[in-house]
Amino acid sequence: MLAVLDLAASDARTSEDIFTGVSQAMPLGRVYGGQVLAQSIVAASRTLPADRVPHSMHGYFLRPGDAAKGITFSVDRIHDGRSFSTRRTQAFQEGVPIFSMIASFQDEDPGIEHQAAMPDGIPDPETLPDFEARLEGLHPMTKRMFLERPVDLRHVPSPIYLSVDGAAQPHQAVWMRTRRELPDDPAVHRAALAYLSDLTIQESILRAHGIAWARPGLKVASLDHAMWWHRFGRVDEWFLYVQESPSARGGRGLATGRIYSRDGLLLASVAQEIMVRVPDESGR
Repeated sequence: MLAVLDLAASDARTSEDIFTGVSQAMPLGRVYGGQVLAQSIVAASRTLPADRVPHSMHGYFLRPGDAAKGITFSVDRIHDGRSFSTRRTQAFQEGVPIFSMIASFQDEDPGIEHQAAMPDGIPDPETLPDFEARLEGLHPMTKRMFLERPVDLRHVPSPIYLSVDGAAQPHQAVWMRTRRELPDDPAVHRAALAYLSDLTIQESILRAHGIAWARPGLKVASLDHAMWWHRFGRVDEWFLYVQESPSARGGRGLATGRIYSRDGLLLASVAQEIMVRVPDESGR
């Protein structure tokens, strides 16, 4: 994860800043969406002072990426003000855009403050089954994809990889942290939080209908992703990702999420719409 977030500056020069990056190997060959949106944030951040940090991003997944190929990132310096800056980043493979994002950055300023409280009654992550214990019965290739991810996950109430336990409901919570300690650089933790924000958020939509990832013929693809960073938090310490789906129709589902530190600070808010196609009983 750290390697793919460490982009290289390119010798190529246009009216935009150019960076290049690589992808993590993926068993199915498609670029993980959280990776490319995190890389896009890193690219945009490289054009700004370190003390002007991202507070919001809105991105669209345009095409599936090929994890075996490099990615080129172009950053357009749209605006620089006294307190805010705006950047547009596009990710390309073979000259074709696969992701497009606009992000806003701000200097830290004092101001009014409030937050939604972290939900009560969530079990501590140490009391929940270890992630690897949930992988029994998965196809070896799928199991490899989970085991090689850089994050430890603990679902509440349980994962939906093979089946959906309990009543169908449009919400869940997931404890997350990286498997290893990260550098102290706050920019790394902000980018890593963006990377992890794309994990599991779609599941609130599937859980609402009792649909497991293993459902034959199920097709899911992220359409867009929005994120707002509220407060700084380390991603190598447990944080809680509370997720819910307010609506689904027309082959699309909307999911929203709130990310809390273990001590209850609201670190970020997330929204994502996905394409979801569930075959009917005839398999169509």
